[in-house]
Amino acid sequence: MKLYYSPGSCSLSPHIALHEAGLAFQSVFAPTKTKKLADGTDYLTINPKGQVPLLELDNGERLSEGPVIVQYIADQVPDKQLAPPAGTMARYRLMEWLNFITSELHKGYAPLFNPAMPEEARALARARLMEKFHWVDGELAGRTWLMGDTFTVADGYLFTTASWAKYVNLDLSGFAHLQAYLARVAARPAVQAALKSEGLVK
Repeated sequence: MKLYYSPGSCSLSPHIALHEAGLAFQSVFAPTKTKKLADGTDYLTINPKGQVPLLELDNGERLSEGPVIVQYIADQVPDKQLAPPAGTMARYRLMEWLNFITSELHKGYAPLFNPAMPEEARALARARLMEKFHWVDGELAGRTWLMGDTFTVADGYLFTTASWAKYVNLDLSGFAHLQAYLARVAARPAVQAALKSEGLVK
């Protein structure tokens, strides 16, 4: 498999999932600004959306959209329990988390990463994100991971989106449950491996 990624972006989530799964894969840097790969290939010929992540399977099929990709990865190694079995209520709870993270947190950062956005709009975006993270902090009380005692692909995605806070003047330090949780995620060997692979830690 090939994972097309950009360091520190949302593609860090499937990067973590692949390391947690222990699957063989090749990571390919796909600059989101230039859309040019190291060998000169136009990334848009591979993914017309021009976004990361993109997972290319061994049979040549390609999957886009992070929440879909991480579930595919998890389903390749059911024994790792990165996602509950399909059709179970627990699986729908995982999908609930993935959808919340992608729609309320991930997309909530968009105004903050847009240099053309007026400061008034940025302030509103920060306030909305703080409300969402406040709710997440409460949900993490008494839990080791989002789904309880088992680390899942949703944890890698939440860790990824929370890591962007420092770049956009979003102060999450007051959320004690969230901070302890993020430290637990960061300490996982697979997470460290993904971070090192993207040059985010030494």
